[in-house]
Amino acid sequence: MNQPIRPGRREFFLRMGGGVVMILAADLPASLAQEKRPYPEDFNAYLVVGRDGRITVFSGKIEMGQGVLTSQAQMVAEELDVDLGQIDMVLGDTDRCPWDMGTFGSLTTRMFGPALRVAAAQARLTLLDLAAGRFGVAVDRLQAGKGVISAGDGRQVSYAELSQGARIAHVVPHQAVLRAARDFKQMGQSPRRLDGVEKVTGGAKYTADLRLPGMLHARILRPPAHGAKLLAADTSAAEALPGVTVIRDTSEAGELIAALHADPESASKALARVQARWDVPALKQTPENIFAHILAAPGEPRVIQERGDAVAAKPAKPFAAEYRKGYVAHAPIEPHTALADMKDGKLTVWASTQTPFPLQKQIAERLKLDPQRVRVRVPYVGGGFGGKSASGQAIEAAVLAVKSGKPVLVMRTREEEFFLDTFDPACVVQIASGLDARGRISHWDYLVRAAGERGAELLYDIADLRVRSVGRGYFEAVDAANGVHPFAIGPWRAPGANMNHFAIESHIDALAALAGRDPLEFRLDHMRDARLRRVLQAAASAFGWRAAPAPSRRGFGIACGKDAGTCVAVCGEVSVDADSGEIRVRRLVCAQDMGIVVNPAGAKMQIEGCLTMGLGYALGEELRFAGGRVLDRNFDTYPLPRFRGLPKIEALLIEDDGIPPQGGGEPAIVCAGAVIANAVFDATGARLRQLPMKPERVRAALAAPGTA
Repeated sequence: MNQPIRPGRREFFLRMGGGVVMILAADLPASLAQEKRPYPEDFNAYLVVGRDGRITVFSGKIEMGQGVLTSQAQMVAEELDVDLGQIDMVLGDTDRCPWDMGTFGSLTTRMFGPALRVAAAQARLTLLDLAAGRFGVAVDRLQAGKGVISAGDGRQVSYAELSQGARIAHVVPHQAVLRAARDFKQMGQSPRRLDGVEKVTGGAKYTADLRLPGMLHARILRPPAHGAKLLAADTSAAEALPGVTVIRDTSEAGELIAALHADPESASKALARVQARWDVPALKQTPENIFAHILAAPGEPRVIQERGDAVAAKPAKPFAAEYRKGYVAHAPIEPHTALADMKDGKLTVWASTQTPFPLQKQIAERLKLDPQRVRVRVPYVGGGFGGKSASGQAIEAAVLAVKSGKPVLVMRTREEEFFLDTFDPACVVQIASGLDARGRISHWDYLVRAAGERGAELLYDIADLRVRSVGRGYFEAVDAANGVHPFAIGPWRAPGANMNHFAIESHIDALAALAGRDPLEFRLDHMRDARLRRVLQAAASAFGWRAAPAPSRRGFGIACGKDAGTCVAVCGEVSVDADSGEIRVRRLVCAQDMGIVVNPAGAKMQIEGCLTMGLGYALGEELRFAGGRVLDRNFDTYPLPRFRGLPKIEALLIEDDGIPPQGGGEPAIVCAGAVIANAVFDATGARLRQLPMKPERVRAALAAPGTA
């Protein structure tokens, strides 16, 4: 269970799946998947030991509130054998950090983390070898701790003395040994977050907080609807205002028109004077008919899991259902923002982005620059959830800075943030299934459209099984529905997995009710995965689950699944007001097996954040639109979860030190929709199959409840 890990460099990357980056290529946009770059093998790419003894660590990942600034530092401190306070982190800087495809998919800890740990362990081994040469003793006679190596006879030397603040070119003939969990000193602890003081005191700098001499604020002309084409624009009234610069730039993407001023309000007033005429297409999609469009979209389903013969199966008790979900906005507190400055032939862009290296390439291509002349730097990011994988504001800032010759800040207004969002797509899942004469699931035929295959594979033991998706991965599924969605769509925290888990776990619950079985016992009877069984039982035990077929009128629900290598299960309790249709979630208990836990407090906070955000897509978040017109443009009409409505949340971490650290930023959210829907059925006997479960849908379901 706790054996040290001894990966050779090549063996390490092969063990991770043929290359750390390439392992997820099927679920990435083409611009990222085509890169196929492994992480560097030279530890100097990841860290530098300064002359003052401080360790500077370089990571292509970014900090957007998830705590990886601290957890990555813990991993380096552990393997390098230094105090956490000796480490300074540099994140998301394309000039200084190793290339990385982006911060999404719960990849930081489970994919970049191993590379970072190997680098730190190899650096420690190299420093020990250097010290052994200096002292004339064998390496195994030396002791390292807190950045100092001791020979055991009173002689000692610091890491700083050995490195002299420079790249370490010394090569050792063997590979480092990663520490086993039983020997951890830094990992497995919950130190104060390295960004904590800055953030609670207001000292943390986000992109919008940055100022440069001569900086201009930009306000950009936006269309009234998606798909609209600019016919003509008169900018003369804006140009007549003092201090205003109007820039017009034409590219393959269309014409960019912006009003620039040293004062943001003056820039807004100037933009309001631009007279524009638009050709607005008469798109017919609405929240009411979008599912018919999705079902009618072309695309051959791809089989992603199959055994037996699900097509020919004849269950004793057949049961089929359809599950739906509308569009969901990312709605980060910090809107998309970027500051660009061209100086001495080098373009520097500070951006709130999850993908600094792909963005560097996009900016270089847009401006026809050598990528080495473009530097992207990422300050703290105020929430992304996948929505800041797209960074159009940074390209706009770069174009305007080059055209104006001055630093330019582009910060979207809240209305722009909603309008220009890459929304989580509306999608549909259709399931045909059934029970045999013994009450076991004998048949499962699953088809998902527009959500992708993440989370679609079934974890239950069923003989006749077929799982299909229209579109491979997430982005292919999006492309398969191209022309259906009236605006841009993109990844939203655990993209696709939320919908797939909602459909699967709701349907499993319905089959348990059809069989007259307790939902927990029914799941366990169909489950062989030992990790998932343990997590499911742990959540039920902590919740105080008592066996009873649903609907028991208690308002208890359960859901489980796997995401980002992590097993997760959630139990919940709800109450339902039959008159208003309001669902009140009273309690959620989540158990999670994520292998070795780097930072327990951080992991629990991610669980709590996932479940809080999950309440949004489960209960209220659904974009209102008419064709390409987005009707929700601020928080007054788009309801996010609020603290006053949160239930009691209990997060349990299941110890599993035999598995390397897995993802923690998304798994818990995938269960949120199903656990609430299942609890509503248990409370009322009404099954809701469309997200979000708004009061009007609850009232309609209560008026015509089904048996499952």
